[in-house]
Amino acid sequence: MDAASERRLLLRATVVTGGALAVATAWPFIASLWPSARALAAGAPVDADLTRLAAGDLMTVEWRGRPVWILHRTPAMLASLEADAARLNDPASARSQQPPACRNSVRALRPEYFVAVGICTHLGCVPTFRPEAGAADLGADWPGGFYCPCHGSRFDLAGRVFRNVPAPLNLEVPPYSFPDPAHVRVGA
Repeated sequence: MDAASERRLLLRATVVTGGALAVATAWPFIASLWPSARALAAGAPVDADLTRLAAGDLMTVEWRGRPVWILHRTPAMLASLEADAARLNDPASARSQQPPACRNSVRALRPEYFVAVGICTHLGCVPTFRPEAGAADLGADWPGGFYCPCHGSRFDLAGRVFRNVPAPLNLEVPPYSFPDPAHVRVGA
């Protein structure tokens, strides 16, 4: 082997070895930029079993670190939604955040199931579920819904905000689907 061939062989070996070392050195840094398993799990869809939810009951699941309510509305609850429209700030949900399929008077894919992020749109408090109409502490005209005890915001049973309360928007409806009739998947 002549000197020129030997130099080319040594140069190629040096380049290959240097490249392998550069990749080995950079790999931990590149891998640290990907989300952790914990972060991936926190953003993953959440399934809820609807067979455990009786009519009129509310279930809370956690999705992306936030409470998500699933309310199984009764026919009476659904009927009360139409009567409240004149007292609401945004009855058609034109300014609120929800999937396009939920831009309707019941703000749901299936009218009997309401799914919403359980955080007030005013300052982030968690409202309480107050389904009883005419509750003494909320007034005789209270139709039932969600009441935020922090600053007095009121939402109907479709998460639509009433007029003249601090909350500016309706409750957020997250993306969700029904993979089968007995389950809801939040985050799908």
